[in-house]
Amino acid sequence: MKKVEAIIKPFKLDDVREALSELGINGMTVVEVKGFGRQKGHTELYRGAEYMVDFLPKVKIEVIINDDKVERCIETILETARTGKIGDGKIFVTSVEKVVRIRTGEEDEEAI
Repeated sequence: MKKVEAIIKPFKLDDVREALSELGINGMTVVEVKGFGRQKGHTELYRGAEYMVDFLPKVKIEVIINDDKVERCIETILETARTGKIGDGKIFVTSVEKVVRIRTGEEDEEAI
Protein backbone atom coordinates (compact mmCIF):
# COMPACT_ATOMS: atom_id res chain seq x y z
CA MET A 1 0.00 0.00 0.00
CA LYS A 2 1.06 3.56 -0.68
CA LYS A 3 0.13 6.98 0.63
CA VAL A 4 -0.18 9.58 -2.12
CA GLU A 5 -0.08 13.18 -0.94
CA ALA A 6 -0.77 15.96 -3.41
CA ILE A 7 -0.43 19.65 -2.64
CA ILE A 8 -2.48 21.57 -5.19
CA LYS A 9 -4.16 24.91 -5.81
CA PRO A 10 -7.46 25.13 -3.91
CA PHE A 11 -9.65 25.77 -6.95
CA LYS A 12 -8.53 22.44 -8.46
CA LEU A 13 -9.80 20.33 -5.54
CA ASP A 14 -13.21 19.43 -6.96
CA ASP A 15 -11.74 18.43 -10.33
CA VAL A 16 -9.14 16.19 -8.68
CA ARG A 17 -11.69 14.63 -6.30
CA GLU A 18 -14.06 13.80 -9.15
CA ALA A 19 -11.28 12.34 -11.31
CA LEU A 20 -9.98 10.17 -8.44
CA SER A 21 -13.53 9.01 -7.71
CA GLU A 22 -13.80 7.80 -11.31
CA LEU A 23 -10.70 5.64 -10.65
CA GLY A 24 -12.47 4.04 -7.70
CA ILE A 25 -10.59 6.06 -5.10
CA ASN A 26 -13.39 7.21 -2.81
CA GLY A 27 -11.73 7.88 0.53
CA MET A 28 -9.41 10.80 1.00
CA THR A 29 -8.32 13.34 3.55
CA VAL A 30 -8.22 17.01 2.57
CA VAL A 31 -6.41 19.65 4.59
CA GLU A 32 -6.13 23.38 3.94
CA VAL A 33 -2.45 24.29 4.16
CA LYS A 34 -0.18 27.24 3.43
CA GLY A 35 3.26 27.16 1.94
CA PHE A 36 5.65 28.46 -0.64
CA GLY A 37 8.35 27.19 -2.94
CA ARG A 38 9.52 28.78 -6.16
CA GLN A 39 6.29 30.75 -6.25
CA LYS A 40 7.57 32.70 -3.21
CA GLY A 41 4.79 35.05 -2.22
CA HIS A 42 3.42 38.40 -3.20
CA THR A 43 2.63 41.80 -1.76
CA GLU A 44 -0.88 42.99 -0.98
CA LEU A 45 -2.34 46.31 -0.01
CA TYR A 46 -4.51 46.58 3.11
CA ARG A 47 -5.86 49.93 4.33
CA GLY A 48 -3.13 51.76 2.51
CA ALA A 49 -0.30 49.64 3.92
CA GLU A 50 1.62 47.21 1.77
CA TYR A 51 2.56 43.88 3.33
CA MET A 52 4.18 40.66 2.19
CA VAL A 53 2.18 37.44 1.95
CA ASP A 54 4.85 34.75 2.29
CA PHE A 55 2.68 31.65 2.57
CA LEU A 56 0.11 30.98 -0.12
CA PRO A 57 -3.06 28.92 0.44
CA LYS A 58 -2.94 25.36 -0.90
CA VAL A 59 -4.87 22.13 -0.37
CA LYS A 60 -3.27 18.83 0.60
CA ILE A 61 -5.02 15.64 -0.50
CA GLU A 62 -4.02 12.33 1.09
CA VAL A 63 -5.13 8.93 -0.22
CA ILE A 64 -4.07 5.42 0.77
CA ILE A 65 -4.23 3.02 -2.18
CA ASN A 66 -3.03 -0.38 -3.34
CA ASP A 67 0.29 -0.42 -5.18
CA ASP A 68 -1.36 -1.25 -8.52
CA LYS A 69 -3.31 2.05 -8.55
CA VAL A 70 -0.40 4.39 -7.77
CA GLU A 71 0.67 5.28 -11.32
CA ARG A 72 -2.91 5.89 -12.50
CA CYS A 73 -3.53 8.02 -9.40
CA ILE A 74 -0.45 10.15 -10.08
CA GLU A 75 -1.33 10.59 -13.76
CA THR A 76 -4.88 11.59 -12.86
CA ILE A 77 -3.72 14.21 -10.36
CA LEU A 78 -1.19 15.58 -12.85
CA GLU A 79 -3.80 15.89 -15.59
CA THR A 80 -6.48 17.50 -13.45
CA ALA A 81 -4.40 19.77 -11.18
CA ARG A 82 -1.99 21.16 -13.78
CA THR A 83 -2.51 24.75 -14.91
CA GLY A 84 0.94 25.14 -16.42
CA LYS A 85 1.75 28.02 -14.12
CA ILE A 86 4.15 28.22 -11.20
CA GLY A 87 2.67 26.95 -7.93
CA ASP A 88 0.72 23.99 -9.34
CA GLY A 89 2.04 21.86 -6.46
CA LYS A 90 3.76 18.56 -5.79
CA ILE A 91 2.94 14.87 -5.34
CA PHE A 92 4.62 12.67 -2.73
CA VAL A 93 4.37 8.87 -2.56
CA THR A 94 5.36 6.92 0.55
CA SER A 95 4.96 3.33 1.69
CA VAL A 96 2.31 2.41 4.25
CA GLU A 97 3.09 -0.56 6.46
CA LYS A 98 -0.26 -1.02 8.16
CA VAL A 99 -3.80 0.33 8.12
CA VAL A 100 -6.42 -0.50 10.77
CA ARG A 101 -10.07 0.52 10.66
CA ILE A 102 -10.88 1.59 14.21
CA ARG A 103 -14.58 0.67 14.10
CA THR A 104 -14.18 -2.97 12.93
CA GLY A 105 -10.53 -3.82 13.47
CA GLU A 106 -10.13 -4.67 9.77
CA GLU A 107 -6.56 -4.38 8.56
CA ASP A 108 -4.65 -3.36 5.46
CA GLU A 109 -6.57 -3.64 2.12
CA GLU A 110 -9.84 -4.46 3.89
CA ALA A 111 -9.47 -1.29 5.99
CA ILE A 112 -9.03 1.05 3.02
